[in-house]
Amino acid sequence: MLAALFLALFLPCAGMSAVFVVYMCLLWCSASSGGGRGNDTDEFRTPVKPVSGKGLTEAELEKLPRVSGKELVLETDCAVCLEKIESEEPARLVPGCNHGFHVQCADTWLSRHSICPVCRAMLGPDIFNTSSQNSC
Repeated sequence: MLAALFLALFLPCAGMSAVFVVYMCLLWCSASSGGGRGNDTDEFRTPVKPVSGKGLTEAELEKLPRVSGKELVLETDCAVCLEKIESEEPARLVPGCNHGFHVQCADTWLSRHSICPVCRAMLGPDIFNTSSQNSC
């Protein structure tokens, strides 16, 4: 009876311990080999989704309206850095959707992406050629 109780308690614990040791060995092997990617550390610095070169040029960025924080219509929070746009701070206004951002945040984002970071409205060449405003 005592031997059966010992086996009933010992065998599950020994089995779970063996599974845990195998799991830890697999994690260690995966981490030391770079997850099957080789030992090239530059691979870990590249983004999963490559940044497209379809952002706005510097000349196009300068054509976008600059306003102060108190002139923003929709919100006074910058969706890029998540900080509040103070009333005296300069802000960049995206034409069409009228979303506002800090000038530095908007220029950084829009130089890499030609879409509004909030509503994903495309900022195509037609925005710079016409004065019509489309809403999101």
